[in-house]
Amino acid sequence: MGRAFEYRKASKLKRWGAMSKLFPKLGKIITLAAKEGGGDPDMNPRLRTAILNAKAENMPKDNIEAAIKRATAKDTANMLEVNFEGKAPHGVLIFIECMTDNNTRTVANIKNILTKHGGELLTNGSLEFMFDRKTVIEFELQEDMDVEELELELIDAGLEEIEAEDGICLVTGDYTSFGTLTEALENMNIEIKKANLERMANSPISITDKQQEEVDKILEKLDDDEDVQRVFTNLA
Repeated sequence: MGRAFEYRKASKLKRWGAMSKLFPKLGKIITLAAKEGGGDPDMNPRLRTAILNAKAENMPKDNIEAAIKRATAKDTANMLEVNFEGKAPHGVLIFIECMTDNNTRTVANIKNILTKHGGELLTNGSLEFMFDRKTVIEFELQEDMDVEELELELIDAGLEEIEAEDGICLVTGDYTSFGTLTEALENMNIEIKKANLERMANSPISITDKQQEEVDKILEKLDDDEDVQRVFTNLA
């Protein structure tokens, strides 16, 4: 089983599980995509992908439309994407992706969470080479689809790996191939269920269950923060 499937399985844990936390986070992604590229998903690939991911999490249509409309609101004028890098106990490295309209607040919150639980905030760029940034696209494998044929069709679009399990197909490529891979699948009339840029640790580590409990406290607090979008670690 490949790394992409392991990341997909991990994402099904309680982190990101509560809709009360998830929908506002997804809404921010939609709003920023609409703000930067316009509110028409047919003309804005990033917005189209954000909507697909929101629908995959059962985000109501009204919420999606409201998030698009917020792109023109005054309070979104200063919204930007920022990343933070940190260290948790037991050698666990953390890469945190945020979306915020107040960077000072976000920095203070992230630093407080880390230091309060035995971690520390690192200088940006410290972990850049500890994670590989990958495109991961998920879709349902139909009966008439042949995985080997799909692989041949997608190689020129930047495919690195394709895996199928339990009727779900995952396509993985370098982060620079996000656009070409999604476009290739759309041209093949394949309905994409989810599409994301993942950060995969290139030297994953293992820790004990007790150590995991300590680290989980930090991860849960980070995911509870309204500005935090996604959290990646070097855990196996």
